[in-house]
Amino acid sequence: MSSQHSHDEQDIVEEEYLQQDDVYEEEVADLDQGEPMEESDDDDMEENPLEGYDIRQSETDENVLELADDSVQGFFDHHEPVYAIAMHPKDNNLIVSGGGDDKSYLWRADNGDKLFELTGHTDSVTAVAFSVGGDYVASAGMDGRVRVWKVEDGELAASVEGPDEIVWMNWHPKGNVLIAGASDSTIWMWAMPTGKFMNIFNGHAGPVTAGRFTPDGKKIVSVSEDTSMIIWDPKTAVAEYRLSGDDARFHPEPITSMAINKDSTLIISGSMDGKARLVNITNGTIVASLENHTDSVETADFCDVLTLAATGSVDGTISIWDVQTQRLRSTLNHEDAIIKVKFVANSPLLVSCSADRNVKMWDARTGVCVKSWQGHRDAVLDFAVSNDGQTVVTASDDGACLVYKL
Repeated sequence: MSSQHSHDEQDIVEEEYLQQDDVYEEEVADLDQGEPMEESDDDDMEENPLEGYDIRQSETDENVLELADDSVQGFFDHHEPVYAIAMHPKDNNLIVSGGGDDKSYLWRADNGDKLFELTGHTDSVTAVAFSVGGDYVASAGMDGRVRVWKVEDGELAASVEGPDEIVWMNWHPKGNVLIAGASDSTIWMWAMPTGKFMNIFNGHAGPVTAGRFTPDGKKIVSVSEDTSMIIWDPKTAVAEYRLSGDDARFHPEPITSMAINKDSTLIISGSMDGKARLVNITNGTIVASLENHTDSVETADFCDVLTLAATGSVDGTISIWDVQTQRLRSTLNHEDAIIKVKFVANSPLLVSCSADRNVKMWDARTGVCVKSWQGHRDAVLDFAVSNDGQTVVTASDDGACLVYKL
């Protein structure tokens, strides 16, 4: 490989951990704890079809129906469903979004201004992400292309093609290396911004539904519709451990989601069978089966500061798990399918979005809903949250991106 590759390998080997002193204190200051959200069943929805709306009087019409909107800003240039959104790692006002209009946009959260229109895809943009240093921003699409731009001036730095219909992508946590997983069962890796091809990972027999580098950068973990999970060596593209539905203890149905803890020791995977699995990265063994959902588990995440994990399901519930005891701590509720859950960095706060059009923030220790935001007219498909938990930006099926503040 090139000297750039050697440098990237060195970055991959290097490892930095959060110091204990940096860990977010258990008590979250100045939070309005609020009251838990009330649960509503289908009968309640039928009796109150205007739930989620404000009926406001106006001078011209005494019964104007207006959608409740808690957002402080928005971006509305997509005009098609927005599938992916990401926040700059250093400047929380720099946002990238990508959608069904085959475009990505770099825009500002504080004023909603468009900075750059990022074009060149010929099909929907399914993933967007900033590099770890924030110098580059990438988009990936159903056209099998990955395009990388300089954040500073919007100049195209690289455009590569590899797999078909890219489902997800992920930057290396230490340097400018990027991987993308696709519906054709492969994962590709490139050095950026040169676009130099580094490796292809073959081992799945179905679409690779989720994947990422471990936080220490030493492994790649991916999961597939073929019921398999693979732990890879990024340098050699060798599968170090492989789990699949052939093992009766593992997922018997397609795996839809996964997350890795900050110590790079545990994976949580979710499946269409409504169950999650805890897997040890270091030896590839199944630690536990987490069972509480009644429908597909679409999203999962680990807490950085407590031994907690969250899973979200199409059944409209979020399960909070104690990772040490593998026991259920609490069950949280939306009115419709959960699409994404994500813990705020170094915090016990959890953010969730749903097909019910709402975004919520929870205290995972107590199960209390700290905040609930409305404003979208359709399902919220993705969100990004700032490291301080004060700002959430969303992407929706309604074609809009909204900015919410705690």
